[in-house]
Amino acid sequence: MTYIAKDYSKLIGIEGFSETLLKNHFTLYQGYVTNTNKVLDTLRQMLKDGKTGIPEFAELKRRVGWEFNGMRLHEYYFENLGGKEEINEEGRLYRKIIEEFGSYEIWEKDFKAIGTMRGIGWVILYQDIFNGGLINFWINEHDVSHPSGCNPILIMDVFEHAYMIDYGLKKSEYIEAFFKNINWSAPEARLK
Repeated sequence: MTYIAKDYSKLIGIEGFSETLLKNHFTLYQGYVTNTNKVLDTLRQMLKDGKTGIPEFAELKRRVGWEFNGMRLHEYYFENLGGKEEINEEGRLYRKIIEEFGSYEIWEKDFKAIGTMRGIGWVILYQDIFNGGLINFWINEHDVSHPSGCNPILIMDVFEHAYMIDYGLKKSEYIEAFFKNINWSAPEARLK
């Protein structure tokens, strides 16, 4: 299987995200797609050649999670951008947020607070597929700390490349711009 980079150019022009920022971010994403394909192709060849017992095979097996998750998390992120409407208060996601957090405002405060923490990574609203519960998580690296048995619902990139061109160190201003541009139909569709 070969992965193909998706075209997110429709996002150019959204409020609070410059064309330069978005194009740089798209290029970074395309690199993850390219590297995912390269690593998987190399691993397939090593398997065919019987080279599974060498350190290079093990290191590439460890690396594939970084590249693959970098690709997929960016896809989720871009797909939950581009909206202009508030969350649908009649929707399942809104009702589930109220059920889990007590109010939308408390959930949003928690999600934003995680985003403003020092460090790089992702803020992800996950749904536990076993009990249906919602949990906001900080994910430091693409390939570590993802909660087992959980489905990503809303993804916010808080690596510097997602905001520094436009906002410098003002991450909280980027987070506000992110919230103004959420395409709520994407996280709603991800909810199980």
